[in-house]
Amino acid sequence: MDDAEHSNIRSSITEVLPDLPGAILDILEETLQSLGVQTTEDFPFIQEADLLSVLRPIQARKLVATWKNHKQSTEIHSQSALSSPTSSTPSSHSSSPLPSCLITAPDWVDSFQIPLEKFPEALMQCLERGKRPSPRLRREMVRIVVTEMMKICASPSKRASTQIAKKMVAKYPQSLQDVIEGDVVGPGYHSLVKQLQARIENVKRYSAPRIMKRKQRSDEYDTEEVPAEQRAAVQDTYGCIQWEMKFLPVSETPESQKDKKDKMKVLSDQTNFSPDEVKTLMKCTYYSQRKEINKGTELQTLIEDWPFLFQEIGMTVHFQELTGVSLKETFLNSVRKKGKRLLDFMRTICSDKNKRVMQTVIKLTFLRGQLEGCSEDVKDMVLLLLSYFEEKEETLLHYVEETCLAREVQVESLPVTPCIIVCGTSCYASRQFMVCSDRKIMNGQIPTFISALCLMFGSYYCLNIHYPVELASTLEFLQRCFFNINPEKGTKVETKKNKKQLAVNPRVLTLIADLSDHEWRETC
Repeated sequence: MDDAEHSNIRSSITEVLPDLPGAILDILEETLQSLGVQTTEDFPFIQEADLLSVLRPIQARKLVATWKNHKQSTEIHSQSALSSPTSSTPSSHSSSPLPSCLITAPDWVDSFQIPLEKFPEALMQCLERGKRPSPRLRREMVRIVVTEMMKICASPSKRASTQIAKKMVAKYPQSLQDVIEGDVVGPGYHSLVKQLQARIENVKRYSAPRIMKRKQRSDEYDTEEVPAEQRAAVQDTYGCIQWEMKFLPVSETPESQKDKKDKMKVLSDQTNFSPDEVKTLMKCTYYSQRKEINKGTELQTLIEDWPFLFQEIGMTVHFQELTGVSLKETFLNSVRKKGKRLLDFMRTICSDKNKRVMQTVIKLTFLRGQLEGCSEDVKDMVLLLLSYFEEKEETLLHYVEETCLAREVQVESLPVTPCIIVCGTSCYASRQFMVCSDRKIMNGQIPTFISALCLMFGSYYCLNIHYPVELASTLEFLQRCFFNINPEKGTKVETKKNKKQLAVNPRVLTLIADLSDHEWRETC
């Protein structure tokens, strides 16, 4: 969504609800974006239920009624203009600006033909032979396609770009799909959508002032009557398939849930518990775990009541139920398939272009020494990603003395978001790790870096924590490429005022596209 459309959407809301507090307005805009609204043309498809997570019922009904009436009046106006063109006057068009694509057929995207005849011969050779075009040829392809799009519609929406990118990738998947080591990243067309949209914006060169967001939310607009999952922030439910369970499993009762919960507390103090029994108990009590987490129970209380949730065995079960992804297994499979390619790209292509990455490569080579193995590769991978995205290592990794115990950690110096505590001078020298969140040690005895990384990452989802802006790119890259969580809408990154949120981080898309190009060059 460009700035002009953002301004149009915001003004369309404030015209109907002029007294709406700025904070509610911001949340409403995010909600509309998460529903897929790109332009004011999408408003008639919004239903009252879509808005109840933010607005009171009467407010939602006002908006929906106004938007539908506007659509009907626009259609009537268009029909009368067609039936009596000579009677129309300039004043009949001055009431409100119409979207630039309204004069075109609504299904222009469906009938849009990829202008293959205008593509350079070198590009067509790559596409027809299933080879990946060079970045120069890909840019030329984007320029040609956007030129043809804008001949039909002066301001194509992101939805239009997405549909056309889907067409192009479907026709030439081997050449255009987002792929790393044979694995399709997300739906496979995000990087092409990004390029199309960027080109459209460059051609338009249009900028509109954004309305400042400063008002605070008041109790007048409380939404307690709305179910928890609708009230939840987009970041909370992002990537989840079962964020909130409405009903207890048929075989369970509140009493049986409590009995299982108490049993796990007892088992957590034992060293010879049955892993299968714990997994079963965690799965059976998932309903109660989500209820307590989603109502905002204090972290320390959760640690005491659900000790296995903060151990690898328990978080793996919870994460699987929550996202449908096997936490550690998925990560290790991705590392085996993509880790070497990522490290090779960072150590060669990136280090040649980026002085910061080159310095990190030299530093890690010295720290790692002769150590070999998957765990060491993962350490390299994470530290190089932080360097590539220019994100702060101290927000993710906190170093303490090798003999430091959990109770001795100076937690007040830690970030509030999940982080890994390294017991030693470096990740490579350490033999013990801890995971902390909200300045509380969640697990003080983790033997491997990979387990610590998985627990840290899983905490963001299991505990409804947003990615901090300081780690947004690194975490999203790991999420999409190594944990295989690829939602098409929404974001896990914490919201910043006056900061436009995108479904996919552009820097992450750039790295994915560069990796795909690197892979094809290596295999040619």
